[in-house]
Amino acid sequence: MTSHAHSANPPAHPTAEEEVARICQDLLRIDTSNFGDGSGPGERAAAEYVMASLHEVGLSPELFESAPGRASVVVRLPGQDPTRPALVLHGHLDVVPAQASDWSVDPFAGEEKDGLLWGRGAVDMKDMDAMILAVVRQMVREGRKPARDVVVAFFADEEAGGTYGASWAVDHRPEIFEGATEAISEVGGFSVDIDGKRAYLLQTAEKGIAWLRLVAEGRAGHGSQVNADNAVTHLAAAVARIGAYQWPYTITPTVDALLRGVAELTDLPYDPRDEASIDALVAALGPASRFVGATVRHTSNPTQLGAGYKANVIPGRAEAAIDARLLPGHEDEGFAVIEGLVGEHVRIEPIHRDISLEVPFEGDLVDAMIASLHAEDPGATVLPYTLSGGTDNKSLARLGITGYGFAPLQLPADLDFSGMFHGVDERVPVASLKFGVRVLDRLLRTC
Repeated sequence: MTSHAHSANPPAHPTAEEEVARICQDLLRIDTSNFGDGSGPGERAAAEYVMASLHEVGLSPELFESAPGRASVVVRLPGQDPTRPALVLHGHLDVVPAQASDWSVDPFAGEEKDGLLWGRGAVDMKDMDAMILAVVRQMVREGRKPARDVVVAFFADEEAGGTYGASWAVDHRPEIFEGATEAISEVGGFSVDIDGKRAYLLQTAEKGIAWLRLVAEGRAGHGSQVNADNAVTHLAAAVARIGAYQWPYTITPTVDALLRGVAELTDLPYDPRDEASIDALVAALGPASRFVGATVRHTSNPTQLGAGYKANVIPGRAEAAIDARLLPGHEDEGFAVIEGLVGEHVRIEPIHRDISLEVPFEGDLVDAMIASLHAEDPGATVLPYTLSGGTDNKSLARLGITGYGFAPLQLPADLDFSGMFHGVDERVPVASLKFGVRVLDRLLRTC
């Protein structure tokens, strides 16, 4: 008699929905603070975690460093139709620093509380990193290919302009992006409540960045003397003019489309020449009004001051930093205004400049993003919007890659999502992550 041993069924692998929260927690617990001066821990530990997560399902990702510890990871997923242009699906592994004393939880403990994951990076953008990893792992385990080739990338240094991350990759490893024409990353696809109706904001534009150093030089001397050429006075006047300047409203095509959509949902009037009507529509966006309110005009905020070494010594030099964010299509005129406000005694030195972006709210990819949201939330409105900050899509644009912000999250109406970017007590609902992986999985299958 021959006996047959019956082996137990192998354990089922967790689905993307089942493991996205764990992955997000793991990433939150890795401190990747980016101080912008090279003093942080770097992204290497997080990059190695990503490598292990991808290796585990049989992929062969590549880790590369632009400088010691400044690590990025990339892997290419072959698509069902390799003749189509590739899609770049990218996130960044670094986070802005967190002052633990300001938080109600340890910002790097990855704590789950009240159905939310708390920690620095929970919304910017380890939530999306986790969603990407979870979806990719599930697709590979199930033997499914995306509709077209997908370049999956996790970059270093986005929070300091991408010099050691996406920008470095574009300059030194452009072959990674061979054949890619479109990209998806932060910050869009999240829901907002507008007059009791749920809408999703899909990011199709972002402001240009102009981080500027103002330098005033004058006559150094004794603090007790009359000095008409005081560098501190020159600088302070320039900083005050820039900080107090009221930029006029300038409505770009993306913002115009958003405001028209909000007007339809709320029955509020919209006149692009009437600031009061614009303000009312922006206010109707609730917590998201903070994001949108900064995109109806240029902004220029003084952020740093430095001068002198003793109370009774007039220094010969004084410096300040300005963070200017300039609207797509209007950057030159915005910069010209700043130059006029600075005046004759102060010169401008660039710290970091980067382009603005504005891309079409139409086409097959946009249609697929909207359809993926509607599959999970039928009847919801999807509107384009402009991001007041910047993303790594700026770097990819140098290769002719059209970038969108789409990190899909269905959020509670009362959660101040936009306020948590670089804020205190950053957190994301677990249910939102599960929603996001369902949308993202569908998108990769169909786009």
